[in-house]
Formats: sequence, C-alpha cells, structure tokens
Amino acid sequence: MVIQGHQERAMTALKPAQEKKPPFISRLAPEDRCHLNGLAMDQGEPAWVSMISQSDVAEGWRDHRHDGGLVMDVRTNEVVCEGLSMPHSPRWYKRRLWLLNSGSGELGYVDLKKGTFEPLCFVPGYARGLAFHGKYALVGLSKARNQSFSGLALDEQLQKRNAETRCGIVVVDIETGDLLHHLRIEGVVEELFDVAAIAGAIRPMLPGFKTDEIRHMVRFGEA
Repeated sequence: MVIQGHQERAMTALKPAQEKKPPFISRLAPEDRCHLNGLAMDQGEPAWVSMISQSDVAEGWRDHRHDGGLVMDVRTNEVVCEGLSMPHSPRWYKRRLWLLNSGSGELGYVDLKKGTFEPLCFVPGYARGLAFHGKYALVGLSKARNQSFSGLALDEQLQKRNAETRCGIVVVDIETGDLLHHLRIEGVVEELFDVAAIAGAIRPMLPGFKTDEIRHMVRFGEA
C-alpha cells in the first residue's frame, strides 16, 4: 500500500501541465493567431492577459489592429475589456488593472465593473512596457518600424499634436496623469519591449558581453 501511494504521487508529479489557451483558439500552433502579448499577475498567480484580436488563423490579428484588442481573465476565460487598439503590458497595481492601449498611445486602466478602458494620459510613442514605483508609472516608448502607425489612432494623435514618435521612457503621475519626466534614447535602439523598476538600485547599468567591463564590474555570490 505504501509503495502504491508513492507510485501514485510520482505519476501525478510527472503529468504534463494543463494546456492553457484562449477558448477561441482551436489549437496551439506557432502561427501568431491572436498575438497574445502581455500577462498581469495577481498575488503571484497569472490573472489577466492582453491580446490584439480573437483571430483563429495565422497572423489574423493584423486585420484587427484598430479595435480588435481585448483583455481576458485567464482564471475564468472571461473577456473583461474589448474594443482596444493593440493593448500591451497589463499590470495589477494598487487594486487597478493598468494597461497600455498602444494603438491609441494611451496609459489607463480597465474598469472591471463596467468592462471599459479608462485612459489617463497620452504618450508620444508606441507604448510597450509598464512598471510602477509609488505613485509613478514608467512607460516604455518605441518608434514606428515603418515610419508611421498607419491605420491607428496613434498616428492621427501624433499629427494633431505636431509630434513625432520617440524611443525612451516617460514617468507619469498616476494621480494626475501628468508626464513628469522623460528619458530619450537615440541611436541604433528604436524599440523597447519592457520596463522594470529596480528598488534600491543607484545608477544601474548593463555592461554587455562584448567589452572587458563585464570581467571587472560583475560579481557572483556563492551558489
């Protein structure tokens, strides 16, 4: 009986993890059907995901960039907000589900009771990557890959404001929506994919692997 119990526990441990996919996707395949691109955690568990459309064909999301985006609760498979434009970077912070509605150039949050996106402010670039520190949001911005965001509200907003896209990070006061600071990145880097706030760090840097700096500046503790 003891041996049988050990065998049962071992078999349970060896079972593959349950396959998770949006309910409208017929099967998992390397075809980029809905362009699921962001995950928000709640108390250490996956909670919400963002995607650009509910398409079930290869690269079908490209036909729905303007208003096909949505946020889904992975615990219930419920769509909590839709009608978005290329949403990215959902984050649960201070009891709100924050989100970048990138196709419109907006930082805002999802009203989970109403199922609506509530914009807080406009940011001058393709927003992707979101982190928080206190009452401040750090938003990553990217330039357009093909010099324009054709077909998106972001392109119209930039023209209306006589502004150009930029690559960098903006700091937003989430209580007022004011853009307080910005870091502009120029040169070969034109896109950012995520942003992280490192608590307690002063002047962090990435030495890279191509120079001798990494031999003198990086230290690893005991395993």
